[in-house]
Amino acid sequence: MNKTADRIAAVAFLAVGSLFMAESLRLSKSAYGSAVGPNVFPFLLGLVLALLSIKLLFETRGYKDSAGEKPPRQYKKFLIIFIAAVFYAALLETVGYVITTFLFLVIGFQTMEKGALWKSIAIAAGFSLGVYGLYVKLLQGTLPSWPIWFQ
Repeated sequence: MNKTADRIAAVAFLAVGSLFMAESLRLSKSAYGSAVGPNVFPFLLGLVLALLSIKLLFETRGYKDSAGEKPPRQYKKFLIIFIAAVFYAALLETVGYVITTFLFLVIGFQTMEKGALWKSIAIAAGFSLGVYGLYVKLLQGTLPSWPIWFQ
């Protein structure tokens, strides 16, 4: 835990979350064929990010100053997750939300902590199917569907 880095990250993410909320209000309130407008999901994500950033700011007040301790840089993990995110964005429309989100999460979980593959698979599957079911089926929003060969 680095007090300065966490405070800088918290302020930066608070700004990003606030920007998401402000810009989502400029989007249209409804979309054709959808009960949930395109502004709802970005606003909620921005709100969650802003609230978590505020929580982190309060937590940093309790940090003890650790002078001289620098955590090792993890460039390999960063690069793997960055490349996975680029592929996620590139393949989202063609492969579909559920499959790309599942693969991205499994790669991310395994990159951050090796082992417990079945646990990573279960959490990734539950999250991607849960969000798809909640947002598309229950709230009648739109996300990239399943790939053509899978339908």
